[in-house]
Parts: sequence; structure tokens; C-alpha cells
Amino acid sequence: QVQLVESGGGLVQAGGSLRLSCVASGSIFSINTMAWYRQAPGKQRELVARITSSGSTNYADSVKGRFTISRDNAKNTVYLQMNSLKPLDTSVYYCNLRTIVNRDYWGQGTQVTVSS
Repeated sequence: QVQLVESGGGLVQAGGSLRLSCVASGSIFSINTMAWYRQAPGKQRELVARITSSGSTNYADSVKGRFTISRDNAKNTVYLQMNSLKPLDTSVYYCNLRTIVNRDYWGQGTQVTVSS
């Protein structure tokens, strides 16, 4: 089993920055893909950013140029650096890990609120 523990969410003013962290523990395999998703009330969960074991990344169009996903394999940690935050970024953000056999693990979610 894999456990994901998130931190770094909170309240920030528009234009500000936050960095989310997600630490994975348990039966961790080196070949995996990690990602951040978000889900606002009444909306479907959407992919924000993804990073593969080889370092390849992709982002939702709405966050390109503002968010950066990175990983530290020695610490089993993935980060989401969020800059130039907008009120529309307000959501619950979830950490995701997908194994080589396409099994998904999820964090509990952390609230990000951006005030205008």
C-alpha cells in the first residue's frame, strides 16, 4: 500500500504564491507517475500537472506559465509551486500517484483559497 500526505494549502491573496508538498510512503516503486488534481464544488476533478519518473511534465492550459511540478525521488516527494494565483485557482488539491500497473493512490486533499 501507498500513503500520500499533503501539506502547504491555505489562504492567499490574488497574485501570491503557495507551494504544495506531497510525501509518499509505503510500497513505493521508482517507476511511477505523480500528479496534482483539483476539484472545486460542483465540478469534476481535473488534472493540474503531471510528472513522470523520467521527469516529463504536462500542465493544464489554465495553469501553464504559473505552476511548476517537480519531484524529489530521494524524499519520495512531489511539489507544486503555484505563482500568480488567481481566485479561479480556489479548489481542493489532491496528490496522485499512478504505478506502472496503473493503480492509483490519492491524498486526502488540501484546500487552496485565493482571495480577490
